[in-house]
Amino acid sequence: MIRKQTNIKNKKLALDFKPSMTALSRIMQTMIENGSECKTKLSLDANLNYARLVRHIVWLEKKGLVESKVEDNKINVVLTENGKTFASTISGISQ
Repeated sequence: MIRKQTNIKNKKLALDFKPSMTALSRIMQTMIENGSECKTKLSLDANLNYARLVRHIVWLEKKGLVESKVEDNKINVVLTENGKTFASTISGISQ
């Protein structure tokens, strides 16, 4: 089976999408606490609907705050250096 490698440019996001600060805060807090995770586990740990989480992850990827990496035959979401700074900022604001 041949898999197509997806590029961030190919990921679609509605033009009128506005991320929720609550959802971003939950995602970032979960990623700080648990490190890289697959989207399914991340949605459970952040207590977010999977579809809603994916829209936020695509937004975060387009901003360069997270990236998808293949680890142990799974696609995990990982914070970038800018993402770590953003995560520490947003988690401090939401408390």
